[in-house]
Formats: sequence, structure tokens, C-alpha cells
Amino acid sequence: MAHDFKKFPELTNNQMQIYYFDSPHKQITEDFTAKVVKVTDGDTIRVLWRERDFNFPVRFAYIAAPEIKEKGGKESQSWLEDQILGETVDILINPFNRVEKWGRIIGVVTFMGINLNQMSMDMGFSIPFSEL
Repeated sequence: MAHDFKKFPELTNNQMQIYYFDSPHKQITEDFTAKVVKVTDGDTIRVLWRERDFNFPVRFAYIAAPEIKEKGGKESQSWLEDQILGETVDILINPFNRVEKWGRIIGVVTFMGINLNQMSMDMGFSIPFSEL
């Protein structure tokens, strides 16, 4: 059974052992810098990275923001857009927990040295979440 790299470009740590050499693109295993091209919601962005020719999602680690259709969801997304849309951010990866169940990279997103995961909670746009 082959892995669907179009639908799930990131391999989990377990999948790395099986599909690493089949991957058509570099797998992310350490911190990286990328440009934010879309803010999907208050805890997920899409980024462009110099090592890939496509954009991909990054899920903010340790927080949960409301979905767009939930109360506060649009406000959370708008706040995050105002902070980083079109900007270059650093994404800090935990090598032991780098991909979540939907295939998104998980990371702490920093902009100009500011931890946006923490700032989102401090501003009331998200709550702590430890399941990732």
C-alpha cells in the first residue's frame, strides 16, 4: 500500500521508517523558516518553504482556537491574519511529535521573536491544548 503524498505530504515518525525514501519532497524534521500565505483559522496556517514547490499547513502546537463557524472563530483567524499573513515566520518543531493525525506539521510559530502560540492564548483567541 503506497502513501498518498499529495493528500498527506508529511510523514509521521512511524511512517518515516517505511516511506521516507519514497517521499517526493524533503520531510521536515527540524525548525524552519517559511512565508505565511494563508491563515486557515486561529491555529492553522499555510506556508511556503524554500525546500518545496507547494504550500502546506502548519498546526499551532499546544493551543486550540475555535473553528471559523464557532463563536470567536472569525475573530481568532482575523487576529492571526493581522499578525503574520504575508510575513516570514520561524516554526519550531518537536522532533518527537512533528505531525498530527491529519498530516499537518505541528509547531510553535514565532514572528520577530514573539511566540504567537502563547500570545494567542494571552489575547484570549485560543486555549491550551495538549493532545498534539
